[in-house]
Amino acid sequence: MTPKTVKARTLLRSPWIHVLLALMAVSLVQGFLVKVYSVPSGSMEQTLNVGDRVLVNRTAYTGSEPKRGDVVVFRKPAGWGPAPQRGTLRTGVGGFGEVTGIGPANTEYLAKRVVGLPGDAVECCDVGGHVTVNGGAVAEPYVFEDLAFITGSTDCSTTVRSPRCFGPILLGEDQYLLLGDHRSRSEDSVTACRAAGSTGSCVKTAGRADIIGRVDGFLFPFTKWGSAHTITQPLTSAQR
Repeated sequence: MTPKTVKARTLLRSPWIHVLLALMAVSLVQGFLVKVYSVPSGSMEQTLNVGDRVLVNRTAYTGSEPKRGDVVVFRKPAGWGPAPQRGTLRTGVGGFGEVTGIGPANTEYLAKRVVGLPGDAVECCDVGGHVTVNGGAVAEPYVFEDLAFITGSTDCSTTVRSPRCFGPILLGEDQYLLLGDHRSRSEDSVTACRAAGSTGSCVKTAGRADIIGRVDGFLFPFTKWGSAHTITQPLTSAQR
């Protein structure tokens, strides 16, 4: 056995090499296949709760596009608000997270549900208080604590206008409209559009390149294993 071979075998037995290889493997998995994302806010309750660790399928849209009803994680576009202020230590930790996919990153990510696709016209509300997509009312059984809407008293045509109302919003090329399931507590695509007299310029959208993947399951809490079917729910016509 040559000295070089002995040296190589000794190096491979080093625990530091094992740690490095493990970090590389985790980085590759999170960078290209499945990323673990920690839910930071209650905007998606009760589909996703604060502190849930969800599995984001980064290959979900390889050769396809996001669909209405998908819950996605996306990079926060500049138009969605200022980036948080971070100290030197947090920025350094975030830099490690950006490179390895392990731990917090400096890029801010959000989780929302896709309601409008490029070319769609989205509005709220019809006489029953439903969101409409291309003129058709959609059922949203996942919505939690929606904004107040009372037909004939506080709707989109009464003097006291419902805060649920927005639009119509016509989405352009590469514009996805994203809403939170906890509708009354979500800062999302139409938050600024709910005021009376708002125009289409109030909408905040995400582009296809911003969307990193679809939420397909839970890593934690363990009690949610096997409940992935409760996350993505294709939009269907609402009963009138």
